[in-house]
Amino acid sequence: MSRYFTSTLAALEPYTPGEQLKIDNLVKLNANENPYPPAPGVAAAVAGTVDGLRLYSDLTEADLCAAIAAHCGVAPENILCGNGSDENLLLALRAFCDQTHPLASADITYSFYPVLCDLMHIPQHIIPLEEDFTMDLSRYCGLGETIVIANPNAPTSLLAPRDAIEEVVRTNPDNVVIVDEAYIAFAGPDASCVPLTRKYDNVMVVRTFSKSHNLAGARLGYCVASAGLIADMNRVKFSYSPYNVNSMTQAAGKAAIEDEAYFAATTKKILSARADAARRLRERGFWVAESATNFLFTTTDRMPCGEIFRRLRERGVLIRYFNAPRIDNYLRITVGTPEQMDRLFAGLDEILG
Repeated sequence: MSRYFTSTLAALEPYTPGEQLKIDNLVKLNANENPYPPAPGVAAAVAGTVDGLRLYSDLTEADLCAAIAAHCGVAPENILCGNGSDENLLLALRAFCDQTHPLASADITYSFYPVLCDLMHIPQHIIPLEEDFTMDLSRYCGLGETIVIANPNAPTSLLAPRDAIEEVVRTNPDNVVIVDEAYIAFAGPDASCVPLTRKYDNVMVVRTFSKSHNLAGARLGYCVASAGLIADMNRVKFSYSPYNVNSMTQAAGKAAIEDEAYFAATTKKILSARADAARRLRERGFWVAESATNFLFTTTDRMPCGEIFRRLRERGVLIRYFNAPRIDNYLRITVGTPEQMDRLFAGLDEILG
C-alpha cells in the first residue's frame, strides 16, 4: 500500500477469487466455471464484430437485452446488462443503499457483498444462517432495509423456496430485495424469482453468463426488474461507465442465450455429473449438501478439509477451501466433466486410502 492510498479505504479487504493456476494438465474445479465450451455460434458472432471495433459499443445493448428478455419472458426495458454480475451488484448497491439504507445479507454467502459495502461505506446487517446452513427467511421479513439473497446460496449450494422469498419482498414494500441467481439454471424449472419481477416493483433478480452459459471469460451479467428499478440503475451506470459491455461480449452473449438447445444440453450434463459426484463422495464417507448449483458443498471427518485441499492441489486438482468461521472444515467442489471428476476421485482415493 502506498502512502497515497486514501485512509478511508486502508482497511479494505478485497474479494478473493478462486486460484487461477496456469499449469499443464490442471483439473480446475475451484471457480464454478462451466467445463464445456461456449455455444457453437459464439465464435462466429464475436468474429463478426471485429470490423466495428473502431466504434464504441451500443451503450443501450439493445440486441442483447432483447435476446435476454425473450429468454426470461419479460420486456427489454426490464433488463440491464453489466460487466459480469459483480458490476450489476455494485450498481444496485450504489443505487439502493446508503447510510440510512443498510444492506442485509447472510453471514455465509457470496463474499463480494461485504467487499462492496466496505468499498462504498454501506452499513451491513448480517443475519446468520441456521446450524444446517439453511436461511430462515422469516428473519428478513419487515426489515425495512435493502436485502440481498443469493439463491441458490454460495458456498452452501442450498435453495430457498420462492414463496418464502416472495414473503420477504411483500413485507418490505419500501425497500429493494435483490435475488442473486448466479446458479439458478441448476436448481430446477420453478425455482427462479423472475416471475416476482412482474408482480412487485421492489424485487430485482441478478444473473450471470459465467456459469450456465459458458462465458465466464466474457464478463457478462444482467438484471431483471421493474422498469423503474432499471432506470435507477441506468442513472448510476451512465454516471460511471456508459459503455460497460463491449461489442464482442454483447455479440457473444446474444449468440449464447439464443441457443436454448445447447444451454439445455450442457446443463443436463452438469446435473448428471453432479448427482454422480455426490453419490461417490457419500460412498467415501463425505457429508454432501443437497446441491441446487453446479458445485458441491461437502465435509468429512476422515481428514481435515484444509489438508485434503492442499494434497489435491499438489496433484494438479484445484477445489475451493474457505478458511472462514463456521465453514473452515468444508470444501466446495465445482462439477466438471466426467473425466475431470474421475481425476478428482482418483486423487481423493490416493489421499484417503
